[in-house]
Amino acid sequence: MPFPTYAVSTELDAVNQILSSVGQAPVTTLDLQNPEVAIVLNTVREVNKQVQAEGWIFNTEREYTLTPDSVTKEILYPTNALAVDTDVTGANASLDTVRRNGKLYDRMHHTFQFAKEVKANLVWLFDFTDVPTAIQQYIIARAAKMCATKMVGDREIYQLLTEQEGFTRAAAIEYECNQGDYSMFGFKNGQDYYTSYQPFNALMR
Repeated sequence: MPFPTYAVSTELDAVNQILSSVGQAPVTTLDLQNPEVAIVLNTVREVNKQVQAEGWIFNTEREYTLTPDSVTKEILYPTNALAVDTDVTGANASLDTVRRNGKLYDRMHHTFQFAKEVKANLVWLFDFTDVPTAIQQYIIARAAKMCATKMVGDREIYQLLTEQEGFTRAAAIEYECNQGDYSMFGFKNGQDYYTSYQPFNALMR
């Protein structure tokens, strides 16, 4: 049984959705010589980066191991990382890292060199096609509103696209909550259940 291939949206799909939302004809290729296509594509890519920088369940990894070079003892900043936070475990309590010159820099000790592996929370940047559908639709709606401002300047269209952005943002948050299994109890990483109070556990202490 053949499966549909349109479940995953491409940048071309996103560009055509945005072009149609501002009253323009769709295109068959991403021809950057076409000024309208160039504006829309660049906007989609910029908004894709902005949205992913928020840190979602699909592009966030916790306690990721960063290994220093065996010779220089330096850690190159991952080229597709939007954020690296090393203050996640007791072992990293003495570190205060930032990006500098394409490498990880420890502001606490004023050095690029690290004596051992570093655990960090990372936010990755993925290609548009690797982004979940709910997030893709939010990116498209947000980019469409920006493109309407640049290309049309119609207040009524801008208002309609603003409403659409709100709907897709809500759907993206719903996806995030469902996938993340978040709870008010503050589960540890990898846990998605609540262990109720058990007296024998207290007595064991």
